[in-house]
Amino acid sequence: MPLWFRAKDGCGALPTAVNGGRIGDARGMACRLFALCFDANHPLRLGEFWSGLLGWETADDPHDGVALLPGDDTGFRIRFAPTQQQKAGQNRMHFDLTSTSLEGQRQTVARALELGGRHIDVGQRPEESHVVLADPEGNEFCVIEPGNTFLADCGFIGALACDGSQQVGYFWNEALGFPLVWDQDQETAIRSPHGGPKITWGGPPVAPKTGRNRLRFDLAPPADGDQKTEVDRLVSLGATLVDTGPDEAGRVEMADPDGNEFCVLTPAR
Repeated sequence: MPLWFRAKDGCGALPTAVNGGRIGDARGMACRLFALCFDANHPLRLGEFWSGLLGWETADDPHDGVALLPGDDTGFRIRFAPTQQQKAGQNRMHFDLTSTSLEGQRQTVARALELGGRHIDVGQRPEESHVVLADPEGNEFCVIEPGNTFLADCGFIGALACDGSQQVGYFWNEALGFPLVWDQDQETAIRSPHGGPKITWGGPPVAPKTGRNRLRFDLAPPADGDQKTEVDRLVSLGATLVDTGPDEAGRVEMADPDGNEFCVLTPAR
């Protein structure tokens, strides 16, 4: 599967797909996507890059990292957590940033380069109009050309595009209670009922995992729920425990059906 999720380009209006009634069953008890967490060798530097590119404000992070707060309908924050581990291989998820004009696309690319990003080659073809870049620590992202109908009603962060199976798309549909907005040819996409980016999975073949994921989700239990109940629910949906109990910060690390790590926070988060 290529780095970008391309199959929907030019498809016009998309059907809302519902898989076996699972959306209605999950939504009332779903956890909340609290943050997208980046492992970062230099959290402050990486936070400054993404703050400058997205226009988001920085905030204190309780775990010695940096957090960015959304200034739009994205619905989750971005965290940069310190790590000594170096990036190895291509990430399994990346941002697709939207453009309303060719000049806007050029300006986004220029701003990213000024902030410390760079052009990279992930196998994109010369005739393709999106631009593939990497942030200062090598995390890939795309700047999509104007006219992309699949992302037409999304904000600047149009999608969080993931390399993953249809099964994992169904898992996150139930885990988060986000409706499926695409379910075709083993490709899936979900989106919060409140708007914001789409989260997409490109279907097979899924690239092999190369160590711990650099990007992962932080989930918060429902307001009236608790961590253990939420962990048990996620296990029933197909997740597995990575560690046997909470870490020193109270987080429980788990993995989805494709082996992608994520954390369940305490309700106080």
